[in-house]
Amino acid sequence: MCELLGMSANVPTDICFSFSGLVKRGGETGPHKDGWGITFYEGKGCRSFKDPNPSCDSRVAQLVKEYPIKSKSVISHIRQANRGGVNLENTHPFIRELWGQNWTYAHNGQLTDYENLPLGRAHPVGQTDSELAFCWIINKLHQNYPTVPDDMLTVFKDIAGYADELRKLGVFNMLLSNGEYVMAYCTNNLHWLTRRAPFGKAQLIDEDMTVDFCTETSDSDVVTVIATRPLTSDEQWNKMQAGEFCVFHFGERVL
Repeated sequence: MCELLGMSANVPTDICFSFSGLVKRGGETGPHKDGWGITFYEGKGCRSFKDPNPSCDSRVAQLVKEYPIKSKSVISHIRQANRGGVNLENTHPFIRELWGQNWTYAHNGQLTDYENLPLGRAHPVGQTDSELAFCWIINKLHQNYPTVPDDMLTVFKDIAGYADELRKLGVFNMLLSNGEYVMAYCTNNLHWLTRRAPFGKAQLIDEDMTVDFCTETSDSDVVTVIATRPLTSDEQWNKMQAGEFCVFHFGERVL
């Protein structure tokens, strides 16, 4: 299985601390050695870094760890391949345009009997079940909302319904973002926490690294982190249940 990492914040925030813990799991403290990727949103644009090599010794991952890119929405993924070869086109996250927005998606799990999911305007570039499922979601949204929808929360409720259908085909844990909202959907393993004042210290599980968020934040900051497994040993993570979804808007849970 792969692992996911996401962030939603009300101010531009770097994810270096959490990302440092995740990349260790990409071939060192975990078996997810078949590539990794991360997407940062900057306004309507997004900046992506992907590498089919293990994140634990990737020079690109080292660059990301040392380059504190600040963003309000981030999606990241480390891969343990089960569908499709170990190459760049099969490396998450995947990005598609919809309604003039960049939609970013990453999936953890394995689907069966997914090959005949109907596609329309979006088609996979690689060979993974993950990317095909994403294209199916994008096509469903395009069919149901040919123009920009007014109520995004209703849209995310619809997406949760699509995810329920995909969960019938196997394990479907997902992170999805349009740069403003970050959605998490759980089949079997996904956790989240929200950091807000008063901030304290946190210790990574996978690396000897501690940060005092009090020195890195202001009292008005709100930062939510989503991960397949908790990344820190001294914070209270919320474990999601099967079929549960959460939508975060600039750090706050709104669904």
